[in-house]
Amino acid sequence: MPARPLRAPALDLIVASFVVLFQELALIRWLAAEVRVLAYFPNIVLMSAFLGLGLGTMHAGRRSLLWLWPAALAVLVAAALAMHNVAFTTRSVSEHLWLLYYDIPRAPVVHDVRPPIVIAFILSTVAFVPLGQIVGDRLREFGAAGKTLWGYVADLTGSLVGVIAFSAASFYGTFPAVWFGVVAAAGAWLFARRGWKQVALYAAAAVAIVFAIAHFEPALLYSPYYALSTGQTAGQGGTVVVANGSLHQYAAPLGPNDVPSGDYDRRIRATYPRPYRAFARPPQRVLILGAGTGNDVATALAAGAGQIDAVEIDPGILALGRRIHPDHPYSSPRVHVYNTDARAFLRNSKERYDLIIFGTLDSMTRLSALSNVRLDNFVYTVDCMRAARDHLAPGGGMALYFFVANQAIFEKLYAILTEAFGEQPLVRREDCPLFNVIFLAGPVTARFRTGEAPPAPAADIPTDDWPYLYLESRTPSWFYISTAAILLALAALGMRIAAPSMFAAKAFDAEMFLFGAAFLLLETRLVTQMALLWGTTWITSAVVFASILFTILVTTILTQLRAIPFAAAAAALIVSLVATAVVPVQWLLYDSAAARLVASVVYVGTPIVFSSICFAIRFRARADAGTAFGWNVAGAVCGGLLELLSLTFGIRAMALLAAVLYLVAFLAARRAPAATLVESRA
Repeated sequence: MPARPLRAPALDLIVASFVVLFQELALIRWLAAEVRVLAYFPNIVLMSAFLGLGLGTMHAGRRSLLWLWPAALAVLVAAALAMHNVAFTTRSVSEHLWLLYYDIPRAPVVHDVRPPIVIAFILSTVAFVPLGQIVGDRLREFGAAGKTLWGYVADLTGSLVGVIAFSAASFYGTFPAVWFGVVAAAGAWLFARRGWKQVALYAAAAVAIVFAIAHFEPALLYSPYYALSTGQTAGQGGTVVVANGSLHQYAAPLGPNDVPSGDYDRRIRATYPRPYRAFARPPQRVLILGAGTGNDVATALAAGAGQIDAVEIDPGILALGRRIHPDHPYSSPRVHVYNTDARAFLRNSKERYDLIIFGTLDSMTRLSALSNVRLDNFVYTVDCMRAARDHLAPGGGMALYFFVANQAIFEKLYAILTEAFGEQPLVRREDCPLFNVIFLAGPVTARFRTGEAPPAPAADIPTDDWPYLYLESRTPSWFYISTAAILLALAALGMRIAAPSMFAAKAFDAEMFLFGAAFLLLETRLVTQMALLWGTTWITSAVVFASILFTILVTTILTQLRAIPFAAAAAALIVSLVATAVVPVQWLLYDSAAARLVASVVYVGTPIVFSSICFAIRFRARADAGTAFGWNVAGAVCGGLLELLSLTFGIRAMALLAAVLYLVAFLAARRAPAATLVESRA
C-alpha cells in the first residue's frame, strides 16, 4: 500500500476522480434535458471530459487552475439554460433526429444542430481541465515516490465510486439540483486547504449553480432516461407527456365509455384498434412491447383480450401511465407489467401470443454515452423481429406502429419485416397524430393477401451488428465528417495551448495515446454488446460500466503485486480481441442465466483483463505519470471519434480496429524514448 506521506495525495486523487465521473454523468443527463440535440450525442460530453482531463494532466506542475472549475461550470450551465430556448434544427443530418420543440413553440430557430454541439464541447472541456490538473499533480507525486500504479488505483477507485453514486441517484429519481449539489459538496474538499476568500467564492459559485438549475427546472420527474413532464391541451381529453422538452407520448381516452373531446382524440380512437380487426375473434393473449403510458394496453382491454403482458423500459413513464391515463389500464387484473426492454423480455419469455404489438417506442436518447446506438435500435433489427415471430401462436400476428418520418425509414422497416417473416408485411397508412403507418405481419395476414405482393424495397437491413434504423445509409454523411473534423481541430488546438511542449517530436507518447484510443473502442463495443445480452436498460449499462472499472482496478492491483510478462499479456489481448470480433454475441444467448453470465464474464473480462495488464505495465514505467495519463485520455478522445466508424462497418468491427491500434501501440513500445521511461521501483 502507499506509504504514509502519500495518503493525502491518494485522498485528493479519489475525490477528484469521483468529481470527474459524477460531474460527467450529471452533465450527460442534464444537458440532454436542456439542449435536446445533445440527447442524441451524449458522447460529446464524454469526449470533452476526456479531453479536459487530458489537458489538465498535461498542465500539471504549473500554477493551479482550480479557480477556473466553478467559473467554467457556471458558464456552461448558463449557456445550456440559454440554448434551451432556441430551436436548433436541420434537414441535412443523415440520421433522423426527433427534434420536437413542443415546450417552446415561438422560439428563435437556428437551422443547424452543430452550434450547440460545439459550444457544449468547448465549455464542458474547460470545466474538466482544473480537475485534470489535480489528477496530474497527484499522479506525479506517486510517480516521484515510485508508486505510479498506486496512484492509478486511487484514480480508478474514485471513478468507480462516482459511477456507483450516480447510479444510486438515478435509481431514486433525484433531480439535477441534487446531482450538482453532490458535485459541489465533494468539490469543497479540493478547496478546503485554500484561503477563506477562495472558499467563500467557491461556495457562492456552487450555490448559484445549484440554485439556477433548480429554479429553471421544468421537469415533473426524472426517469433514468428522460426529464419528464405532463400537460393538458385544449380540445384533447388526454394528457401529454413531454420528454426532454419534446412531445413523446399522449395518454389518450380509449376506453369504450370515453367520449372524444375533439378531432385529435377521434383520430386516435379510430386507428389504435386496427390490428385487432384482422382477427376473426378477439386475440386472447396479447404482448405489448413499448407499452408507454398505456394506450395500447387500454386498446387491448377494450378489444376483449384475456391476458396482456405489457413491457416498458422506462419506470418513470410507467409511473406516469398508472397515474394519468384516463382509462387506468394498468390497474386491470388482466394486465401484467414488466419493467424491462423488449429484447430482454423476448429472450427470457417462453410464452406464445395471438398478437404482438410493437408500440411507438422510438426513443430520443442513446443507449449510452459510449455508443452511437439509440435506446430502441436493437428493437428495430431483423434479429428482434425473428425473435418476436418465434413467440407467435398459430394463426397469430404482429403489428408495428410507427411515425415514419422519411422514405428511408419506411423502406428499412418494410425490408426488416420481409426478411424476418419471409413475406412482405401488410401496410396501412394512418391519419393519426401519434403514428402514421401500421405494419402487420404473421400468419393472420394470409386471408388478406390477394395476388402478387410488391417486391421489398432495397435497403440496408438493420441487424444486431448494424442496428441503425435511422441512418439513411452506411455512407458517412457530411454532418458526421464535418462535426468530427471540428471536434478534432478543437482538441488539437486545446492541446497546443495547454501544453505546447507536448508537440515536440520526442514528447508525443504514441503508446499511451494508442492505448487510450483502443481501450475506448473496446469499452464501447463491450458495453453495447452486453446491453444486447442482458437488456438495454440503464441498470445494465451502469453494472457493465462499473464492472469494467472494477476489473481494471483489481487487475492493476494484482499487476502491482505480481506482474505477468508483457509479451504474454499482449499476445493474449490480441487473441481475445480477435475472438470477440469473430464470435457473434448471439452465440452467448443461452437460456440459462447462469450460463449466459459465465459466458459474458469470459467474453468481456478476458480482453479487459489483458488490456489492463498491458497498460499497467507500461504506465508504471513512465517517468512522468501525469503526462502519460494525459496522452492516454487524449487518445480516448480519438477513440470516441473513431467509434463513428461503427456506423459504416458495424459494431463487431470495432474489436478488430482496437486490435490493430493495440498492435501499433506494441510496436511503439519497442521504440519508446528512454527519457520517457524509468525502471519500476514498486
